[in-house]
Amino acid sequence: MNMKDHKIAGTELEYLCVDDFLRNLVDAAALTTAFQSGLIDQLIERQPCVLASLGEHVHVDDRGLRLLLDLLRTNDVVCEGEEGVGLTEHFTRALQYRDLLEAKLDIARLAGRDVIDHFDDLVMDTGAFMGKASLFRLFSYGRCFTPTPENRALTRRWMRFTSALTRYEAPVLLKHHDVSRYRRMLDIGGNSGEFALQVCRRHPGIEAIVYDLPLVCEIGREHVCRQPEAGRISFISGNALVDRLPRGFDLITFKSVLHDWPEREAREFLTRAVDSLEEGGTLLIFEREPLETGKRPISYAMVPLLLFSHSFRSPDLYIEHLGMLGLTDIRSSTIDLETPFCLVSSVMKKK
Repeated sequence: MNMKDHKIAGTELEYLCVDDFLRNLVDAAALTTAFQSGLIDQLIERQPCVLASLGEHVHVDDRGLRLLLDLLRTNDVVCEGEEGVGLTEHFTRALQYRDLLEAKLDIARLAGRDVIDHFDDLVMDTGAFMGKASLFRLFSYGRCFTPTPENRALTRRWMRFTSALTRYEAPVLLKHHDVSRYRRMLDIGGNSGEFALQVCRRHPGIEAIVYDLPLVCEIGREHVCRQPEAGRISFISGNALVDRLPRGFDLITFKSVLHDWPEREAREFLTRAVDSLEEGGTLLIFEREPLETGKRPISYAMVPLLLFSHSFRSPDLYIEHLGMLGLTDIRSSTIDLETPFCLVSSVMKKK
């Protein structure tokens, strides 16, 4: 999908337009430099802008500026006319999602190095690849227990990416499953609380608890504390595979969590979650399905997801295990974002 597909313009899928500007490494590198040099902000503030003035403000010589603008123009970021340089309408719409665009640029830059240096291992030896890849060292949950400055910085970096994704994926989920009837929600592995925030923002009758690792919860509290909904969102830190989960919820959610874990641990998460679910309550899973690598080219924007491709699974495991646990009314559907997502819902039957 891209923004030129008018079917998504003005819908909850419009955020997908950011990937239009991350088609390849050179496009992404030029856009990163345009953000970091201040060029994009100059054009936002005063466009059209003549070349001489633009070069003075972003501190780039004429030759470098010409190269950068040429690359941005062919990527449909800028346009040039008699009055100077401006941002295209296409890119201006994408700037509505600047947080997501910049987060994707940051993570793709890291993942791109891993593809260049270790692609053989990605194909031939997944374990070796995970041990070598910088991306997996960044997403190291073992760092989320001890609040050192280094651990905080690394955790903030990957949480910035996951929070930006959730900010725009959540409305899609909430369009496909009505959560207005619930009153008490437990979001296991709820990260920064962004998903809980999106739920509470839309439904003032819901209170949410985010359950995650200690450092994640610390950063999450900072993330939501200034929002009007903060009084209805609380955080409990712990290890959901070991520690006892709080009880008494009519909605329990797993949003982009279970794919991080092998089958055994994924089943254990679900088993433990069911113990916290009230009779008649709903357990909801929103996870990426396997990438459709044979159907479309892999763009630069997709590189971080390609590195996680071994983790994404079909919903069959979740459906089977929920049935074994005695849940009923199990439903599954696929939602096509930049990759397919499965949405699985199930209900704890009343005794």
